[in-house]
Amino acid sequence: MARVIQLKDATSMGLPGRQAHEIVSAHAGSAQMTFRRVEIPVPEPGAAPRAQHVHDGFEECIHIVSGRGEMQAGSDSFLAVGPGDTILVPANEPHATRNTGAEPLVMLCFFPVPDIRPGTRELG
Repeated sequence: MARVIQLKDATSMGLPGRQAHEIVSAHAGSAQMTFRRVEIPVPEPGAAPRAQHVHDGFEECIHIVSGRGEMQAGSDSFLAVGPGDTILVPANEPHATRNTGAEPLVMLCFFPVPDIRPGTRELG
């Protein structure tokens, strides 16, 4: 049966350098997907950027809701992103999204698996 899940009821992920809320996943009863809302704050001057990470065996689809940022994909590719942009990250491709603007960067992240933790590796 369909149901409404409010952001206040989502699981806070406690991830470094960003606020991440897992709204839909196996934890919330999903059999086939994970959906997160992620907010990356404006970086402090001199702050080190987040290292890349990779999702072994599954894609990530990221939609930018607000703010400006930069997606590093692979070793040398940098893509400017802003509101309305959607990025499809292939499985096994190292990537990281960084805030380059003057306001928080808000993203919606979709994964075709009910739990991304076992297949996600931080590279830095």
